[in-house]
Amino acid sequence: MDLLNQTIDPSCRQPPPLAIDIILQLDVFGIILYTALTFMAVVSMLVYIEECIYIYWKVPSSKKSAIIWVNGAAPVIGTMSCLGMWIPKATMCTDMTSATYFAIVVFKFLILMIEECGGDEAFLRRSAKKTFKISTGPCCCCCPCLPMVPITRRSLFMLKLGAFQFAILKIVFTILSIILWTNGNFDVADMQITGASIWINPFVGVLTIIALWPVSIMFMHVRNTLRSLKIIPKYAMYQLVLIFSQLQSAIINILAMNGTIACAPPYSSQARGYLMSQQLLILEMFIITLVTRLLYRRQYEPIPDDDVNKEQKMVISSDGPVNCVKEQMLGELFSEPKVTV
Repeated sequence: MDLLNQTIDPSCRQPPPLAIDIILQLDVFGIILYTALTFMAVVSMLVYIEECIYIYWKVPSSKKSAIIWVNGAAPVIGTMSCLGMWIPKATMCTDMTSATYFAIVVFKFLILMIEECGGDEAFLRRSAKKTFKISTGPCCCCCPCLPMVPITRRSLFMLKLGAFQFAILKIVFTILSIILWTNGNFDVADMQITGASIWINPFVGVLTIIALWPVSIMFMHVRNTLRSLKIIPKYAMYQLVLIFSQLQSAIINILAMNGTIACAPPYSSQARGYLMSQQLLILEMFIITLVTRLLYRRQYEPIPDDDVNKEQKMVISSDGPVNCVKEQMLGELFSEPKVTV
């Protein structure tokens, strides 16, 4: 009976508050927290702008676009999270903007790994007699029996297409979701079979898994070749952005929709879940921005050709040190004498 007599705060069933309502209800701790998180988001964007200027002047043109897109993942997501923190009613738009940007980053990271190898032609020349291991995550990590795929122009195109489809279709579904939302047909919390969200979100999830698979295949192939270019920590930062912006946010939002996260007026349970997710993302993206700056802000030089290195090693091993000394002595003997003035 006591549970039935309890009343629920009306604000727990209301839509997200306005920005002015948040500002008026901030206490000292809230002011410090919001100021610190906003400062982190601003610094992240300033660091990214400075890095873009450096990349524009110092990096070869073939890599500029991919590096700028990949580096912008953390600052853009952090900035969108900051806007969603201050304006809760815009949360859906900010989250969709972040997700759309990251969909493009998935494709650009694949292009970046190819460009680090010298481009399509250089990559195909290096890997002419090699194969792709397709039994990798997130699709086929549990299928080690899958055959190795020869590296050809067609297989490389299929990898690019697998990542590119996500960048295009994510933009299409984002625009469609916003249009349906303005008409009252799209609600993230609506889990009914007649709702648009229950159909769009799972389909986008499948597209995400399909797009992550080619990137994983390419990374497994080039991780040793590009080890000197720090491709492993770069891939780790890319994976952290994926986990924090997609998986972490999805888990918090599901807990909020189930009522696991308590209501705290003026925030409903779902709005508070969004707020917690955005505050965590600002801090996490700030740290990732600083780390990626250390990884990408450098002079880019072409990696040595594996075939040339093998030929040099074969020549040294066949001639031996004695023959090398003989050649040097003969060269000095028959060389033209130097005339000194």
